[in-house]
Amino acid sequence: MAIMEVNVIPLGTRTASVSEYVTRAVKVLKEAGAKYKVTSMSTIIEGELDDLFHLAKIMHLATFGTDVKRVVTTLKIDDRRDQKLTMNEKIEKVKRGL
Repeated sequence: MAIMEVNVIPLGTRTASVSEYVTRAVKVLKEAGAKYKVTSMSTIIEGELDDLFHLAKIMHLATFGTDVKRVVTTLKIDDRRDQKLTMNEKIEKVKRGL
């Protein structure tokens, strides 16, 4: 299982707020039944690598609309093959070290 951080940024919106557009992207995950966590700066998703790439594409496309003509999406993927590690387990390991 892999963990992906995705950041979808609509450009040229009518206001500085982008929550309306981020909501479009996150609805894709909810409807897909994906395991995800929204943070203040990005969204973290767990899953199989092919599924994560597919979800990122659908999130990217969902952000477009009549009011958005350009979207920049960045991905960061942690694909560890020697052991299964979830996003919550990674956070707990850090907390235990504090």
